[in-house]
Amino acid sequence: MKLSQITDDHFKDQCGIFGVFGHAEASNLTYLGLYALQHRGQEAAGIVSSDGETLKAVRGIGLVSDVFGREETIASLIGSSAIGHVRYSTAGGSGERNVQPILIGCQRGEIAVAHNGNLVNADVLREQLESAGSIFQSSSDTEVLLHLYARARIGPVEDAIASSLLKARGAYSLLFLTQNALVAARDPMGIRPLALGRLGDAYVLSSETCAFDLIEATYIRDVAPGEVLVIDKDGLRSYFPFPKDTARHCIFEHVYFARPDSKVFGRSVLASRLEMGRRLARESPAPADVVVPVPDSGIGAALGYAEESGIAYGMGLVRNHYIGRTFIEPKQKVRSFGVRIKLNPVREVLEGKRVILIDDSIVRGTTSRKIVDLIRSAGAAEVHLRISSPPTTHPCHYGIDTPRRSELIASSQSVEEIRRRVGADSLAYLSPTALSAAVGDSHGTRHCMACFTGRYAVPVREEETIELFPLAVSR
Repeated sequence: MKLSQITDDHFKDQCGIFGVFGHAEASNLTYLGLYALQHRGQEAAGIVSSDGETLKAVRGIGLVSDVFGREETIASLIGSSAIGHVRYSTAGGSGERNVQPILIGCQRGEIAVAHNGNLVNADVLREQLESAGSIFQSSSDTEVLLHLYARARIGPVEDAIASSLLKARGAYSLLFLTQNALVAARDPMGIRPLALGRLGDAYVLSSETCAFDLIEATYIRDVAPGEVLVIDKDGLRSYFPFPKDTARHCIFEHVYFARPDSKVFGRSVLASRLEMGRRLARESPAPADVVVPVPDSGIGAALGYAEESGIAYGMGLVRNHYIGRTFIEPKQKVRSFGVRIKLNPVREVLEGKRVILIDDSIVRGTTSRKIVDLIRSAGAAEVHLRISSPPTTHPCHYGIDTPRRSELIASSQSVEEIRRRVGADSLAYLSPTALSAAVGDSHGTRHCMACFTGRYAVPVREEETIELFPLAVSR
């Protein structure tokens, strides 16, 4: 049984991508980069490298340490350029055939791609491509892009990539690797993050800057929304082939997904979470003795709440970080064992106390109930639950694995009904206005908040026929 099946009520962490061009140890660096991005996907991992003549792939199910645990595995990935991917399936399901980077050969030569995001019109494109004779090897939406690329009739690799992406709708941060180039692309709304860095003479790209810190690379800037970056022996060049659009960065990167030591969308994640907590304290105070986070993603907001409220901060829950991906369910039922195997209450912090419990979100409400019960079992006198984001009412379609809307507790129940369901003495959420301000978007115009509002930046389903053959690419 997967541990996440019974203990994790969060949105799943989508995917992470990492790439290196122009370094003698490109695969080793990519391996380390994927370690830093492991929180973004724990289902599968893969690396493709290039030695200038051929591409070599190693992919597998499991954590980065599972797939690349043997020294000879990384040693087999020779070359001065590489791209890597960690995955939690959002489109196409799990299984080895969907592990990325995906590597193909076509009339242009070999090419591999790693994708963070989701294409909302992938089904429409796939149906058209299959009708035109394409044979798919996976059920991943990412493979659609490679079929479009293989059909492109126009010049350089980057133009063929751009012409393929002009037909795609949705969220994508992408790394393409050929024998002699690394190409990065980001959708015109910049929904998913992608950062550019430098390590000596080499260029590196990553979903989050925390990976740069591990390999001692320097962050340069984000890849801009709608930008295509080409890195080859002549250096780096940039162009913008897509129609300009309004930025719609995923706000959940700051709420939950990204590591607090990362910078995403040009802003410190920890700074955002601290400010969420401060604003939550101002909007929803409660008489209490201690502020306790649900680790790990609730820590930043709890620190901010404690600072603003003047109430003491306490580590009332300790998380077990050394849990495998599966476990054997005990034959004798242990109450809330799924949560208890992951979290343990600290009685000395909680007993007799009025507790403000800080979490980043409530999805189904099942885990929140168990955590509140856990706090009470340690002797807490009161539990006041505070959430550092607004009620989650709609699923995401842009690269996050979310429940159906009917499974989201806030889509059909009021705050008071949810409070009763989870068993808290009080419950309050951060307002959408305060959340936007906390991430430096005071007008609420630069971030996608569809999971809270239902206002999707990109239509979820497109029925129109899309021309499969080349569109003009403007530089």
